[in-house]
Amino acid sequence: MSVARFHAEYAWLPDRDEPDADVLIEVADGRFTRVAPDTPAPSDARRLPGLTLPGLANAHSHAFHRALRGRTQGGRGDFWSWRERMYAVAERLAPESYLALARATYAEMALAGVSCVGEFHYLHHRPDGGRYADPNAMGAALVEAAAEAGIRITLLDTCYLTATVDGQPLAGPQRRFGDGDAVRWAERAAAFAPEGRHVRVGAAIHSVRAVPAEQMPMVADWARERDAPLHVHLSEQPAENEACLAYHGRTPTGLLADAGALGPATTAVHATHLTDADRKLLGDSGTGVCLCPTTERDLADGIGPARDLADAGCPISLGSDSHAVIDLFEEARAVELDERLATRERGRFTTGELRHAATAAGHTALGWSDAGTITLGARADLVTVRLDSPRTAGVPPVGVFFAATAAEVTDVLVDGRTVVRDGRHATIDVPAALTAAIEAVTR
Repeated sequence: MSVARFHAEYAWLPDRDEPDADVLIEVADGRFTRVAPDTPAPSDARRLPGLTLPGLANAHSHAFHRALRGRTQGGRGDFWSWRERMYAVAERLAPESYLALARATYAEMALAGVSCVGEFHYLHHRPDGGRYADPNAMGAALVEAAAEAGIRITLLDTCYLTATVDGQPLAGPQRRFGDGDAVRWAERAAAFAPEGRHVRVGAAIHSVRAVPAEQMPMVADWARERDAPLHVHLSEQPAENEACLAYHGRTPTGLLADAGALGPATTAVHATHLTDADRKLLGDSGTGVCLCPTTERDLADGIGPARDLADAGCPISLGSDSHAVIDLFEEARAVELDERLATRERGRFTTGELRHAATAAGHTALGWSDAGTITLGARADLVTVRLDSPRTAGVPPVGVFFAATAAEVTDVLVDGRTVVRDGRHATIDVPAALTAAIEAVTR
């Protein structure tokens, strides 16, 4: 068994308040086999100048939204007007173009230090709603895209059946999202068994407006029977909350609780507009919450109760969602900075909490509990960040989450393989790939 050696100028190890210096890291068969702080560099070790972190986890992604970056900023509007622009892109995608766009998007994530992505996947069928010859062709394209980009993926196969809380049928571009009912969704999802150590399959309830209350338990049970993660968009918009209360007499959180969809294997995405009772239900059940601050501000969604959720017992993870920005450092510090705006108080989250959200908590939310930490036996994911750029020069290593951006990432290791070196992707010309893939679905 061959052993690869790395010597980090600084590395942030688990249960440490700040990074350690001169850390020797050895890797074999994709796992950490030695982690030794305060150790001189062996002659055969690859030097990692700067701060080395565990791999970052992007717990919530819609890969095709990357084509919208910079194209939806003109004029007034809200989430619902933005959604119409998003549907226009969704309507144009086919398995081949989706593969190209997702591969380039995931490669951009790799450049940003992301070693694992949770893809909230509902773009299942042909534009007219008919199935492809392979009913999971679009999901297979995403799995292949992640493999070619060099990162792991949890494909969160999403149940999406209705257009509104009161059960209006899918129409227009939404038709390609639906399977008819939860039984047919479960049959299609169960038939998808991709191979490779880089992929896992989970489930998602798109939202309370997209899955009728009586069909939610089937999705939750499907995930539970497979010990798979379950994700759900929750209370992203006040309008959805109001519609749910009017139709069901329950908040979306209460509806999910009734369906047995909350718990430690579940991650609620956004959770922006919650009642006190909602927060208690989520915390008491140990349900995780994935915050996506750059998307939530881009879409004018609002600022969620991050500190209250964490204090209630909800593990916090992070996602880039619509990819207005792909930068987990920005997502992490935005959790704290948005809290400051909402409460006019500093120090709502410690740097250690933000690091945990960006790394271990995100991997756990995606079903990879053996990743996101630099410790013996864990998956060998490493992300090295420059400490000598115009943004990080003079910043102590402990301060990177408030100073660094994705542009500071120099080296990325995923499962022991070099994916990014000296700021360049090992196999993909990312700007060219993004340009070609986006032009193919927007011109």
